[in-house]
Amino acid sequence: MIAVSEEVREAIRRGAAVALETSVVAQGLPPPHNLEAARRCARAVRESGAVPAAVAVIGGRIVVGATDAELERLADPRLAAAKAGVRDLAAISASGRDAGTTVSATCAVAAQAGIRVFATGGIGGVHRRASPAEPLDVSSDLIELSRRQVCVVCAGPKAILDLPATSEALEALGVPVLGFGTSELPAFFTGSTGILLERGVPAEARRQGPDSLPAVPPRRREQRPHAPVEPRPAGEKCPDRRPDRGRSRSQADALLSRSRMASQSGVLGTLSMQIELQPRSSSSRSAA
Repeated sequence: MIAVSEEVREAIRRGAAVALETSVVAQGLPPPHNLEAARRCARAVRESGAVPAAVAVIGGRIVVGATDAELERLADPRLAAAKAGVRDLAAISASGRDAGTTVSATCAVAAQAGIRVFATGGIGGVHRRASPAEPLDVSSDLIELSRRQVCVVCAGPKAILDLPATSEALEALGVPVLGFGTSELPAFFTGSTGILLERGVPAEARRQGPDSLPAVPPRRREQRPHAPVEPRPAGEKCPDRRPDRGRSRSQADALLSRSRMASQSGVLGTLSMQIELQPRSSSSRSAA
């Protein structure tokens, strides 16, 4: 069951809600930086004229529009909040635990709640392997990006991943990647990866805002999610990470094959949730 705050419910009606993940609060950063980061993200959303909708699991209930008090609860390491990917939501809810939501879980919940924009930092992807004998390790973020009707605005896949393989996997799964102020796929805290994007917006057009994104046919927008990516400011870069492209392509092919097999066998069933559009507390109006 999903509890949507009154403020977020109204923002969804106006198309002005932006989903935010909370795994960064529960696990991603140490105190006090975790809570500070969450508040800064929420502030940035509000300054742009939208309403932040932090997604979390509190006492077994999935909430959309977590309050500042609830974020403080997730940020407290003594309470040991769980980390919820999309596959963990049902089990954590049944156990009555608290949890921060990852990209995959946040994307799934946002789609069910009717939120069409989700902002985050780095997304997961295809992990590196020391040898071909190691099992393929792929984040469920990629599968959810391909399944949900949500525009995920991010800083690209995390730099520690196999970036060419992740790029190939996104292509194989049918996820359009749109560059905003960049012609390369950024990698979280670096804007230079050498992986060129087919669609992008030049840096000088960034001041025009989202309306300057590359044109995508309306029908395409309705049928498929897409992921605009934006790099860090110039000068804030780390060394390029460019693994062997041949091996990366084989990993992407393996991911697509496994995804098709799972889909045919019914493993990748749709996430079904009951949405409770109820007013929460008045403090949700100042939710971070």
